[in-house]
Amino acid sequence: MQVDEPLLLPRLSRVAVCGGTHGNELSGVYLVQEMMKTQKGGEDREPASVSMLLSNPRAMQHCRRYVDIDLNRCFTHATLNGPISERAPYEIIQARELNAMLGPKGSRAAVDLVCDLHNTTANMGLCFIAYSDCDWICLHIFKYLQKQMPNMPMRFIHFDIPNKESYSLDSIGKHGFAMEIGPQPHGCVKSNIYTAMKEGVQHMLDWAGYFNSGCVFEGGSVEVFTLVKNIDYPRDGGTHNITATIHPHLQDRDFCLLHPGDPLFQTFSGETLLYKGKEPLYPFFINECAYYEKGIALSLARKNTVTIPSIWVQTEKEEEQSFTSEEEE
Repeated sequence: MQVDEPLLLPRLSRVAVCGGTHGNELSGVYLVQEMMKTQKGGEDREPASVSMLLSNPRAMQHCRRYVDIDLNRCFTHATLNGPISERAPYEIIQARELNAMLGPKGSRAAVDLVCDLHNTTANMGLCFIAYSDCDWICLHIFKYLQKQMPNMPMRFIHFDIPNKESYSLDSIGKHGFAMEIGPQPHGCVKSNIYTAMKEGVQHMLDWAGYFNSGCVFEGGSVEVFTLVKNIDYPRDGGTHNITATIHPHLQDRDFCLLHPGDPLFQTFSGETLLYKGKEPLYPFFINECAYYEKGIALSLARKNTVTIPSIWVQTEKEEEQSFTSEEEE
């Protein structure tokens, strides 16, 4: 049987691990603080240069999601490059500083990989959230974590958004993803959630080291959940207050298939409201605390299988040749 040649990809020279983008999501805050104290390279692999960043120090100081506006919505091309006033929100200024430090976004100078750490109040296990379903680096890292952490529910979520419109911190890197772990209430830290995040980050850094040192990672298949739409809570037409909450049969059932006619909401008067979609979809971020203000009760996704190729790191000579070819174009 013929074996396909591995796809050659540039080494991951610079990796950034970020916590505190939302100042009340504390697993990432405490993990990055701990990593800053104990950082060390691996013995049996060629480590990348790893930067640890606390992204939103003011929000962290007050244990709030953000100070003025959501930092994790401030990294679109327009926001990073448009005009800015002296009275700009704190998070806009912070986003530009992070872009200067890790980017610029979309440039050759940007860091090779950004892993941004988040917590959710939803029952989602460990999720990667990325803007591409064909970023072989991110998909291979996810596949590796699945193998290393078989007892942790794990999903890869794809937001199908063009690079210029991608809005989160991880979009600055050449490759990037948010590592979202829950359930954990905002403003506190749970040992099992913190430990899972710590283990996931360590496996990610191990993978980067093994890849840089020349290990071949075999291809395979990965299940990917692509966002289809968000659904808001039922609301009063006059006050815009919500009039229902997630139905108890749906609560905590993230990634369990939701069929047309299934219970979706329960009104405060006790009425059951059914899902009226035309197709079964997979719900996630069910009843996420931080999304009340965004008008999102839950998100819905389609599941598909992505086939990923085997990959191998380029040699320095191959990277130089690739760079020369790109310059000639």
